[in-house]
Amino acid sequence: MRIFGWIVGVLAACMVLLVLVVVVRGPALSTLQASAAAFSAEEVSRGEYLARAGNCAACHTAHGGQDFAGGLKMATPLGVIEATNITPDPETGIGAYSLQDFDLAMRQGVAPGRRYLYPAMPYPSYARISDADIRSLYAYFMTAVAPVKRANAPTSIPWPLNMRWPLAVWNTLFAPSEPYHDSPDASAAWNRGAYLVQGLGHCGACHTPRGIAQQERAYDEQGRLFLTGGQLDHWSAPDLGGNPRRGLGQWSEADIARFLKTGRNRFSSSFGTMTEVINSSTQYLSDADLTAIGVYLKALRPAAEATGTSTRLTAACAPIGDSGATEYWRYCSSCHGAKGEGQGAHIAPLAGNPAIQDPDPSSVINITLNGSMPIVIGGLPDRYKMPPFRNVMDDRELAALLNYMRCSWGNEASLVRHDQIAKIRSATEYVRDQAQLLQMQ
Repeated sequence: MRIFGWIVGVLAACMVLLVLVVVVRGPALSTLQASAAAFSAEEVSRGEYLARAGNCAACHTAHGGQDFAGGLKMATPLGVIEATNITPDPETGIGAYSLQDFDLAMRQGVAPGRRYLYPAMPYPSYARISDADIRSLYAYFMTAVAPVKRANAPTSIPWPLNMRWPLAVWNTLFAPSEPYHDSPDASAAWNRGAYLVQGLGHCGACHTPRGIAQQERAYDEQGRLFLTGGQLDHWSAPDLGGNPRRGLGQWSEADIARFLKTGRNRFSSSFGTMTEVINSSTQYLSDADLTAIGVYLKALRPAAEATGTSTRLTAACAPIGDSGATEYWRYCSSCHGAKGEGQGAHIAPLAGNPAIQDPDPSSVINITLNGSMPIVIGGLPDRYKMPPFRNVMDDRELAALLNYMRCSWGNEASLVRHDQIAKIRSATEYVRDQAQLLQMQ
């Protein structure tokens, strides 16, 4: 009975807090107004560019489905949700949305009828988008995207986690509510890069660590954990700060721009969900915007400096025997080179590669087990994709191989345990279904 009373008390307190939230901050009515006839061709074209920058298609288009019609299943810490239809169909999509409705959904995560959206929709980042860009995005979706009649599926999140009203409290505690404001002390390129990274690019959604309530620990460079790396669906999104080993400390602005344009540079190749970002988003950005992103990221201080720790990784490169070298020469050297140097612009080097030296080995385990999807630039799939090795090596052999790579050619990273590999192998078992694999690629 005491436990029941405690639960009732907590729920009552939450309801009081919710009332305060709605009164203090509830979704304010947007002042943006427009009719479809009011949009210029320039606004529509600009909106298409911005939709690319926001990577809307990657989440709202199912594999093999119609553009923006939803249906893509996404795993979240609460359960699986299905991306919604954002075509202008008036019954199943957003065709009945006013500009004000669109604005509230995009920047505050509140759909018509005060339906709070799960923050899998990156509205905490999209809150940074300017009024003008919101208007252009609305113009594009309402006038240039083909309407598709496809009903949205309910989530599989169980009760009580599927209740929406607590999100009002979450928004008040954790979600930004102000558009981006230029820093008067920074250059135009820095401000443009900050706007894209913090807002439309929503880079922090993957690359910033999460707190106990699954909130991003920081939303801009003022937070010491901003873009210092995050974990997502058995991938490790790397540090984007200036750490020379596990971050972008050795990359130039041009290296960053090239990576975002082509999926490759002299240090690394894209993998995991970053390949989807490049395939459907960043390759379409202007050179000026890609350079601006590089300017902003290069200005971020190293994560080690931000956390007050040494830039030298602690743990680990100890004598590891010969088995890892044997596996490397057998399976890897023909592509990645005798000394991990890679092959020009086609095959990534392993020496000095931030992903290889990431303290979290999830990505290097995942890509070695399951391979990579192809980078597709200008509609042409890349022939140099990583093959899967899950059926070639067991967990101990793979651990020896990865430890050899993480401790050779000047690399320095913590050792990988075979139980870490076993966990990811089991969690990603679905890739053995060839139909699923072909659909993903």
